[in-house]
Amino acid sequence: MRRLWLPVLCLFAILRVPVRAQTAPEEDLRKGVNFIVTRVYSEAENARLLKLYEGLRVADVTDGLDMAGLPGVGLVDQSIHPAWQDPDSLRHQFHGIALTLRYVPTQRPDRPGPGEDFSEWEGAWYGNYSSEAFVSIIQPGTAIVIDDAGERDIGSIGSNNILKWYEKGAAGVVTDASSRDVDEVGKEKVPLYLRRVGRGIRPGRNELESVNRPVDIGGGLVCPGDMLVADGDGVVVVPRAAAEQVALYARKILDGDKEGRRKVYERLGLPLDQTVK
Repeated sequence: MRRLWLPVLCLFAILRVPVRAQTAPEEDLRKGVNFIVTRVYSEAENARLLKLYEGLRVADVTDGLDMAGLPGVGLVDQSIHPAWQDPDSLRHQFHGIALTLRYVPTQRPDRPGPGEDFSEWEGAWYGNYSSEAFVSIIQPGTAIVIDDAGERDIGSIGSNNILKWYEKGAAGVVTDASSRDVDEVGKEKVPLYLRRVGRGIRPGRNELESVNRPVDIGGGLVCPGDMLVADGDGVVVVPRAAAEQVALYARKILDGDKEGRRKVYERLGLPLDQTVK
């Protein structure tokens, strides 16, 4: 019994953060203060973690979180679902390291000024207010996580920009809001998980508030560097401090499941597919 609980106890030691009062000088508070501390991880650290999560399913990871003493942590609301699915290739499934963005509703005028050309106004908005400043830090295995102005009809994601993110190395995208061009995104086979379909463009509707700060996606906290796993069951977020231990638990669960289902496949004479090999 003592050995059984040792990994869990070690995990709680890792996750434990010293308690400190959330205070700051008044001058800093007026300017704005972030109280949740986030880390920057090296490419080597990220690559090692990505390897541990290869092939793991949302169900395995969810069970792994239970075994690690974190039941219910990181479960994203199931209204956030895959924009497309391919039951043969399973290319809609992905796992990645969180790069977080937050877009907020704008308070600026939502139309060009008198005599101002719409195209110039639109371009200036993209450049100055609702940019994609995060693109330069996309790395292989990045999970782009977008907390957007969800109540507005905004297509912050479209078939053009998501394909460019994918080209840069993004493994997939998760948003608590919407995307447009979803038919084309499905054709492009870029993994995308969203709450609903959108249509409008960003200018006049939202602004980029932050990059790589904690965000709330479907009721789950996502910090930069956390692990995301997404498939037909939905999306789960694994806190970085627990990610390695959860992966080890999840791998055992998946291996046992594959072995059991493979035997049934063989008895039924079914050809072995990628889910049991």
